[in-house]
Amino acid sequence: MTHRVVRAPSPEDVEKAVDVVASVLDPSPTVTGKCVLKLETWQPTGSFKVRGALAVLASVGADDEVVAASAGNHALGIAFAATRLGRRATVVVPATASEAKVAALRRFDITLVQHGEQYAEAEAHALELAERGARFVSPYNDPDVIAGQGTLGWELGSQCRGPLTVVCAVGGGGLASGLGLWAATRDDVRVIGVEADAAPAMAEAVRAGRAVPVDVRPTVADGIAANLEPGAVTIDLVSKHVDRLVTVSEEEIGAAVRHLVRTHGVVAEGAGAAAFAAVLAGRIGPVDGRVVAVVSGRNIALPTLAGLLV
Repeated sequence: MTHRVVRAPSPEDVEKAVDVVASVLDPSPTVTGKCVLKLETWQPTGSFKVRGALAVLASVGADDEVVAASAGNHALGIAFAATRLGRRATVVVPATASEAKVAALRRFDITLVQHGEQYAEAEAHALELAERGARFVSPYNDPDVIAGQGTLGWELGSQCRGPLTVVCAVGGGGLASGLGLWAATRDDVRVIGVEADAAPAMAEAVRAGRAVPVDVRPTVADGIAANLEPGAVTIDLVSKHVDRLVTVSEEEIGAAVRHLVRTHGVVAEGAGAAAFAAVLAGRIGPVDGRVVAVVSGRNIALPTLAGLLV
Protein backbone atom coordinates (compact mmCIF):
# COMPACT_ATOMS: atom_id res chain seq x y z
CA MET A 1 0.00 0.00 0.00
CA THR A 2 1.12 3.55 -0.70
CA HIS A 3 2.35 5.36 2.41
CA ARG A 4 -0.41 7.75 3.53
CA VAL A 5 0.31 10.60 5.91
CA VAL A 6 -2.36 10.61 8.62
CA ARG A 7 -2.79 13.06 11.48
CA ALA A 8 -2.53 11.57 14.94
CA PRO A 9 -5.63 12.23 17.07
CA SER A 10 -5.54 13.70 20.57
CA PRO A 11 -7.49 12.97 23.77
CA GLU A 12 -9.58 16.03 22.89
CA ASP A 13 -10.59 14.38 19.61
CA VAL A 14 -11.82 11.35 21.53
CA GLU A 15 -13.80 13.54 23.89
CA LYS A 16 -15.46 15.33 20.95
CA ALA A 17 -16.47 11.99 19.45
CA VAL A 18 -18.30 11.01 22.64
CA ASP A 19 -21.35 13.15 21.86
CA VAL A 20 -21.48 11.91 18.25
CA VAL A 21 -21.46 8.25 19.27
CA ALA A 22 -23.79 8.75 22.25
CA SER A 23 -26.36 10.43 19.99
CA VAL A 24 -26.78 7.15 18.10
CA LEU A 25 -25.65 4.30 20.35
CA ASP A 26 -26.67 3.34 23.85
CA PRO A 27 -23.72 2.43 26.11
CA SER A 28 -22.79 -1.20 25.66
CA PRO A 29 -23.36 -3.20 28.85
CA THR A 30 -20.86 -4.60 31.30
CA VAL A 31 -21.13 -7.88 33.20
CA THR A 32 -18.98 -9.14 36.03
CA GLY A 33 -17.46 -12.59 36.29
CA LYS A 34 -13.78 -13.49 36.39
CA CYS A 35 -13.35 -9.85 35.37
CA VAL A 36 -15.58 -7.07 34.07
CA LEU A 37 -16.66 -7.75 30.48
CA LYS A 38 -17.43 -4.78 28.24
CA LEU A 39 -19.82 -6.26 25.70
CA GLU A 40 -19.36 -4.57 22.33
CA THR A 41 -21.12 -7.64 20.95
CA TRP A 42 -24.35 -5.74 21.72
CA GLN A 43 -23.65 -3.04 19.16
CA PRO A 44 -26.15 -2.95 16.26
CA THR A 45 -23.49 -4.24 13.86
CA GLY A 46 -22.10 -6.72 16.39
CA SER A 47 -18.77 -4.94 16.81
CA PHE A 48 -17.05 -1.90 18.31
CA LYS A 49 -16.12 -0.78 14.78
CA VAL A 50 -19.40 1.11 14.47
CA ARG A 51 -18.05 3.70 16.92
CA GLY A 52 -15.23 4.80 14.64
CA ALA A 53 -17.49 4.68 11.62
CA LEU A 54 -19.98 7.05 13.24
CA ALA A 55 -17.21 9.48 14.16
CA VAL A 56 -15.92 9.50 10.57
CA LEU A 57 -19.30 9.86 8.86
CA ALA A 58 -20.31 12.66 11.23
CA SER A 59 -17.16 14.56 10.26
CA VAL A 60 -17.92 14.74 6.53
CA GLY A 61 -20.47 16.85 4.69
CA ALA A 62 -23.72 15.53 3.29
CA ASP A 63 -22.37 15.89 -0.25
CA ASP A 64 -19.02 14.30 0.50
CA GLU A 65 -18.33 10.61 0.00
CA VAL A 66 -16.24 8.10 1.89
CA VAL A 67 -14.89 4.84 0.57
CA ALA A 68 -13.73 1.81 2.53
CA ALA A 69 -12.42 -1.63 1.69
CA SER A 70 -13.63 -4.42 3.95
CA ALA A 71 -15.86 -7.45 4.03
CA GLY A 72 -16.12 -7.52 7.79
CA ASN A 73 -16.89 -5.41 10.83
CA HIS A 74 -15.41 -2.20 9.43
CA ALA A 75 -17.64 -2.45 6.36
CA LEU A 76 -20.72 -3.06 8.48
CA GLY A 77 -19.83 -0.09 10.67
CA ILE A 78 -19.40 2.24 7.70
CA ALA A 79 -22.63 1.00 6.11
CA PHE A 80 -24.62 1.44 9.32
CA ALA A 81 -23.21 4.91 10.02
CA ALA A 82 -23.72 6.15 6.45
CA THR A 83 -27.32 4.95 6.42
CA ARG A 84 -28.10 6.33 9.88
CA LEU A 85 -26.47 9.73 9.26
CA GLY A 86 -27.54 10.12 5.63
CA ARG A 87 -24.02 10.20 4.20
CA ARG A 88 -22.63 8.81 0.94
CA ALA A 89 -20.42 5.76 1.26
CA THR A 90 -18.91 3.18 -1.07
CA VAL A 91 -17.73 -0.13 0.33
CA VAL A 92 -15.42 -2.28 -1.80
CA VAL A 93 -15.28 -6.01 -1.13
CA PRO A 94 -13.44 -8.75 -3.02
CA ALA A 95 -15.51 -10.93 -5.32
CA THR A 96 -14.69 -13.85 -3.01
CA ALA A 97 -16.42 -12.25 0.01
CA SER A 98 -18.97 -14.55 1.57
CA GLU A 99 -22.53 -14.29 0.31
CA ALA A 100 -23.74 -13.76 3.87
CA LYS A 101 -21.51 -10.70 4.34
CA VAL A 102 -22.47 -9.26 0.97
CA ALA A 103 -26.15 -9.79 1.75
CA ALA A 104 -25.71 -8.02 5.11
CA LEU A 105 -24.09 -5.02 3.40
CA ARG A 106 -26.81 -4.84 0.75
CA ARG A 107 -29.36 -4.07 3.49
CA PHE A 108 -27.82 -0.63 3.95
CA ASP A 109 -28.07 2.50 1.83
CA ILE A 110 -24.55 2.41 0.39
CA THR A 111 -22.82 1.71 -2.92
CA LEU A 112 -21.40 -1.80 -2.81
CA VAL A 113 -18.60 -2.63 -5.24
CA GLN A 114 -17.12 -6.10 -5.70
CA HIS A 115 -13.61 -5.97 -7.11
CA GLY A 116 -10.70 -8.40 -7.28
CA GLU A 117 -10.23 -11.83 -5.81
CA GLN A 118 -8.39 -10.83 -2.63
CA TYR A 119 -8.67 -8.07 -0.04
CA ALA A 120 -5.51 -6.36 -1.29
CA GLU A 121 -7.10 -5.87 -4.72
CA ALA A 122 -10.29 -4.50 -3.18
CA GLU A 123 -8.27 -2.08 -1.06
CA ALA A 124 -6.23 -0.92 -4.05
CA HIS A 125 -9.46 -0.20 -5.92
CA ALA A 126 -10.87 1.70 -2.94
CA LEU A 127 -7.73 3.87 -2.83
CA GLU A 128 -8.11 4.48 -6.56
CA LEU A 129 -11.70 5.61 -6.02
CA ALA A 130 -10.53 7.89 -3.21
CA GLU A 131 -8.11 9.61 -5.58
CA ARG A 132 -11.14 10.70 -7.61
CA GLY A 133 -12.48 12.75 -4.73
CA ALA A 134 -13.75 10.42 -1.97
CA ARG A 135 -12.19 10.06 1.46
CA PHE A 136 -10.60 6.70 2.08
CA VAL A 137 -11.40 5.40 5.57
CA SER A 138 -8.94 2.92 6.99
CA PRO A 139 -10.26 0.54 9.66
CA TYR A 140 -7.56 1.84 12.03
CA ASN A 141 -5.21 4.40 10.42
CA ASP A 142 -7.60 7.35 10.58
CA PRO A 143 -7.84 10.00 13.34
CA ASP A 144 -11.64 10.01 13.44
CA VAL A 145 -11.83 6.22 13.52
CA ILE A 146 -9.39 6.12 16.43
CA ALA A 147 -11.28 8.88 18.26
CA GLY A 148 -14.55 7.02 17.79
CA GLN A 149 -13.12 3.78 19.16
CA GLY A 150 -11.84 5.69 22.18
CA THR A 151 -15.40 6.58 23.18
CA LEU A 152 -15.58 3.10 24.66
CA GLY A 153 -13.22 4.35 27.35
CA TRP A 154 -15.40 7.31 28.29
CA GLU A 155 -18.33 4.91 28.66
CA LEU A 156 -16.27 2.68 30.92
CA GLY A 157 -15.36 5.67 33.03
CA SER A 158 -19.02 6.10 33.94
CA GLN A 159 -19.66 2.38 34.38
CA CYS A 160 -16.64 1.30 36.44
CA ARG A 161 -14.76 3.08 39.18
CA GLY A 162 -10.99 3.10 38.92
CA PRO A 163 -8.34 2.01 39.16
CA LEU A 164 -8.81 -0.04 35.98
CA THR A 165 -6.73 -2.23 33.72
CA VAL A 166 -8.49 -2.36 30.35
CA VAL A 167 -7.58 -5.29 28.12
CA CYS A 168 -8.39 -5.16 24.39
CA ALA A 169 -7.56 -7.05 21.23
CA VAL A 170 -5.01 -5.48 18.88
CA GLY A 171 -4.92 -5.83 15.12
CA GLY A 172 -4.33 -2.50 13.41
CA GLY A 173 -4.46 -0.85 16.81
CA GLY A 174 -7.39 1.55 16.39
CA LEU A 175 -9.18 0.41 19.53
CA ALA A 176 -6.02 0.21 21.64
CA SER A 177 -4.97 3.68 20.44
CA GLY A 178 -8.35 5.19 21.25
CA LEU A 179 -8.44 3.58 24.68
CA GLY A 180 -4.86 4.68 25.25
CA LEU A 181 -5.75 8.30 24.49
CA TRP A 182 -8.59 8.07 27.01
CA ALA A 183 -6.29 6.45 29.58
CA ALA A 184 -3.85 9.32 29.09
CA THR A 185 -6.45 11.61 30.72
CA ARG A 186 -6.60 9.38 33.81
CA ASP A 187 -3.97 8.51 36.39
CA ASP A 188 -5.76 5.31 37.44
CA VAL A 189 -6.19 3.51 34.10
CA ARG A 190 -3.81 1.44 32.05
CA VAL A 191 -4.35 -0.45 28.80
CA ILE A 192 -3.01 -3.85 27.82
CA GLY A 193 -3.21 -4.99 24.21
CA VAL A 194 -3.65 -8.60 23.11
CA GLU A 195 -2.50 -10.07 19.79
CA ALA A 196 -2.89 -13.56 18.42
CA ASP A 197 0.32 -15.61 18.48
CA ALA A 198 -0.29 -16.06 14.76
CA ALA A 199 -0.13 -12.33 13.98
CA PRO A 200 2.10 -10.21 16.28
CA ALA A 201 2.33 -7.33 13.79
CA MET A 202 1.88 -4.53 16.33
CA ALA A 203 4.45 -5.87 18.78
CA GLU A 204 7.01 -6.14 15.98
CA ALA A 205 6.15 -2.64 14.76
CA VAL A 206 6.47 -1.12 18.23
CA ARG A 207 9.80 -2.89 18.65
CA ALA A 208 11.08 -1.59 15.32
CA GLY A 209 9.44 1.84 15.52
CA ARG A 210 7.75 1.28 12.16
CA ALA A 211 5.57 -1.21 10.34
CA VAL A 212 7.51 -4.36 9.47
CA PRO A 213 6.09 -7.36 7.63
CA VAL A 214 5.39 -10.45 9.72
CA ASP A 215 4.39 -13.94 8.72
CA VAL A 216 0.65 -13.99 9.48
CA ARG A 217 -0.50 -17.54 10.08
CA PRO A 218 -4.08 -18.81 9.95
CA THR A 219 -6.03 -17.99 13.11
CA VAL A 220 -9.58 -18.08 14.36
CA ALA A 221 -8.97 -14.44 15.36
CA ASP A 222 -8.96 -13.36 11.72
CA GLY A 223 -10.23 -9.89 12.65
CA ILE A 224 -6.84 -9.04 14.17
CA ALA A 225 -4.65 -10.97 11.73
CA ALA A 226 -2.97 -8.69 9.19
CA ASN A 227 0.13 -6.66 8.57
CA LEU A 228 0.09 -2.94 9.31
CA GLU A 229 -0.13 -0.09 6.83
CA PRO A 230 3.22 1.69 6.41
CA GLY A 231 3.21 4.88 8.43
CA ALA A 232 0.22 3.85 10.57
CA VAL A 233 -0.22 6.41 13.38
CA THR A 234 -1.41 3.63 15.66
CA ILE A 235 2.15 2.31 16.05
CA ASP A 236 3.32 5.44 17.88
CA LEU A 237 0.05 5.76 19.81
CA VAL A 238 0.24 2.17 21.04
CA SER A 239 3.91 2.63 21.93
CA LYS A 240 3.12 5.75 23.98
CA HIS A 241 -0.22 4.91 25.57
CA VAL A 242 -0.53 1.12 25.85
CA ASP A 243 1.18 -0.36 28.90
CA ARG A 244 2.20 -3.58 27.19
CA LEU A 245 1.31 -6.11 24.51
CA VAL A 246 0.77 -9.83 25.12
CA THR A 247 -0.19 -12.73 22.86
CA VAL A 248 -2.61 -15.64 23.13
CA SER A 249 -2.66 -19.01 21.40
CA GLU A 250 -5.38 -20.56 19.27
CA GLU A 251 -6.24 -22.94 22.11
CA GLU A 252 -6.57 -20.03 24.55
CA ILE A 253 -8.83 -18.09 22.19
CA GLY A 254 -11.04 -21.14 21.72
CA ALA A 255 -11.26 -21.64 25.48
CA ALA A 256 -12.36 -18.02 25.89
CA VAL A 257 -15.07 -18.37 23.24
CA ARG A 258 -16.40 -21.46 25.03
CA HIS A 259 -16.27 -19.80 28.45
CA LEU A 260 -18.18 -16.75 27.24
CA VAL A 261 -20.94 -18.93 25.77
CA ARG A 262 -21.24 -21.37 28.65
CA THR A 263 -20.86 -18.95 31.55
CA HIS A 264 -22.40 -15.74 30.20
CA GLY A 265 -24.42 -16.74 27.13
CA VAL A 266 -22.25 -14.36 25.09
CA VAL A 267 -21.28 -15.22 21.51
CA ALA A 268 -17.92 -13.78 20.47
CA GLU A 269 -15.80 -14.11 17.37
CA GLY A 270 -12.17 -15.13 17.79
CA ALA A 271 -10.83 -11.57 17.76
CA GLY A 272 -13.66 -10.52 20.03
CA ALA A 273 -12.64 -13.08 22.65
CA ALA A 274 -8.89 -12.44 22.50
CA ALA A 275 -8.79 -9.96 25.39
CA PHE A 276 -10.73 -12.31 27.65
CA ALA A 277 -8.47 -15.16 26.53
CA ALA A 278 -5.49 -13.26 27.92
CA VAL A 279 -7.26 -12.83 31.26
CA LEU A 280 -8.20 -16.54 31.47
CA ALA A 281 -4.67 -17.58 30.53
CA GLY A 282 -3.11 -15.42 33.25
CA ARG A 283 -1.28 -13.16 30.81
CA ILE A 284 -2.33 -9.93 32.54
CA GLY A 285 -0.49 -10.50 35.81
CA PRO A 286 -1.16 -8.75 39.12
CA VAL A 287 -2.89 -5.40 38.71
CA ASP A 288 -4.28 -2.66 40.89
CA GLY A 289 -8.05 -2.36 40.87
CA ARG A 290 -10.43 -4.02 38.44
CA VAL A 291 -9.66 -5.75 35.14
CA VAL A 292 -11.96 -4.99 32.21
CA ALA A 293 -11.83 -7.22 29.12
CA VAL A 294 -13.37 -5.76 25.98
CA VAL A 295 -15.39 -8.41 24.15
CA SER A 296 -15.14 -6.57 20.88
CA GLY A 297 -17.30 -8.48 18.39
CA ARG A 298 -19.73 -11.34 17.81
CA ASN A 299 -19.68 -11.85 14.02
CA ILE A 300 -18.47 -15.41 13.77
CA ALA A 301 -19.57 -17.93 11.16
CA LEU A 302 -21.86 -20.54 12.72
CA PRO A 303 -19.78 -23.53 11.54
CA THR A 304 -16.68 -21.92 13.09
CA LEU A 305 -18.50 -21.30 16.36
CA ALA A 306 -19.85 -24.86 16.39
CA GLY A 307 -16.33 -26.23 15.90
CA LEU A 308 -15.00 -24.20 18.83
CA LEU A 309 -17.79 -25.31 21.13
CA VAL A 310 -17.20 -29.02 20.66
